[in-house]
Amino acid sequence: MTKMWGDEPYYGLDEEFDPQWFLTEDQKKLQKELIEVCRKVLRPNAIESDRNNTYPRKNVDALAELGLLAAIAPKKYGCRAENHVGIVMIAETIARYGCPSTALIYMMHMVAVAGLVYRAHGNAEIQKLLRRMDKDALIGTASYTDPETGGHFWYPKVSGAKRVPEGWHVQKKAAWTTSSGYADWYISQTTSPDFKGNYADLSVFLFYKDEVKGSAGKWDAMGMHGNQSGPVEIDAIIPADRIVGWPGDGAKSNDEAIDPLAMLMYAGSYNGVALACIDVAKRHVTRKAHAQYGRRVADYPTIQDSFGRAVTDAQASRLFAFGLAKALDDATENGSWEIYEKDPNAMPRARFSSWAFEAKLLSTRLSSVVSDMMLQACGGRGYMRDLELERLVRDSKAGWVMGPSNEITAQLIGKWALFGPEAIDWWNQRVDEPVLMNELGKLDEAGKRRIIEKLRSELTAGKAAQ
Repeated sequence: MTKMWGDEPYYGLDEEFDPQWFLTEDQKKLQKELIEVCRKVLRPNAIESDRNNTYPRKNVDALAELGLLAAIAPKKYGCRAENHVGIVMIAETIARYGCPSTALIYMMHMVAVAGLVYRAHGNAEIQKLLRRMDKDALIGTASYTDPETGGHFWYPKVSGAKRVPEGWHVQKKAAWTTSSGYADWYISQTTSPDFKGNYADLSVFLFYKDEVKGSAGKWDAMGMHGNQSGPVEIDAIIPADRIVGWPGDGAKSNDEAIDPLAMLMYAGSYNGVALACIDVAKRHVTRKAHAQYGRRVADYPTIQDSFGRAVTDAQASRLFAFGLAKALDDATENGSWEIYEKDPNAMPRARFSSWAFEAKLLSTRLSSVVSDMMLQACGGRGYMRDLELERLVRDSKAGWVMGPSNEITAQLIGKWALFGPEAIDWWNQRVDEPVLMNELGKLDEAGKRRIIEKLRSELTAGKAAQ
């Protein structure tokens, strides 16, 4: 069960700590191939990208050579048709043995691929892109965030789409988009054509690089230096076949495609970052000795306690992620995206939404906490770049604040648990009447009259607009 790193045994946790029973023989073979690509290509580029704040394009090309860019797409498009378990393994492997920034690039790419394959049936443009993706190493990304909604669950207030003779005129501003200015293609969500104020009425569109104003080279952050996230602006007229699905299909796409894949990829990626921290810290504490005591750092009970808690927490988060992935596979004919050809309204993945959000919360919290524990275990050496831990510590913090942030995610889960799914106001549509009446009760007569006049003015303006 010895895991190899080139010609030598791997310096981190051995294979006996990996839940290999979830993987098929083909997936185990792919995992070994991917670890070797991480050793030769992704890991060296991770160090280079971190030092120079550069986009790891060579890593993207290496993933394309393994056929991983369109990994979940059906075999009829020349793709792998990888299931959910496989995609968690791939994300974890990239982050753990290779490059956390590349794992996030791959995460947002695969989320966008999910949006495409969900509605690929009957759309020749989408099918053509899926067929080209690995052959031409076409990296994509999902641009969904909005400048006004921050780390909350996003909905596009600063966006819109209109029907025009050429197809669609789409306008969109996004606050954060991974691979901004570097992606070859983007999918983005806006309010639907003929929008009437209901933010559940959403549509998804496909754009190519020359139709998007990105912000290449402007990413300047604490960690994830290769991620190159940044604002995006779209003001483009695109052909009719570049709508992904149909007008108003965006909310279903969120629930059934975007969110399940995003949360699973969060889980795989940040579990991988936590494991990378454990691995490099193990290498240090098992090799570093204190001559005056004749003991290695690893021989101290306090260090063993730290590693015991870190490994146990990591395994709990990993088992949760792989268990959820297996449940999704069981519910979708082993991760098939062709099920929507028979029933476009099928929602088997959405049934696991609360579990998916829990996977995000567990994994991103794990990476943040474990990275600190391993830094403490390594002491002053942990601050040195050559150990690689300081880079991983910086990278580990990003998932906590990525939307929906952990605070918002925990609140969503808690509200769901207490009051049921109907209590989640995804699109900010429900009025909290008790709070409203409580606030109005604080106003004196003049204040109430000001509110009445303001509402009357809005109603008059609304009627005039009609």
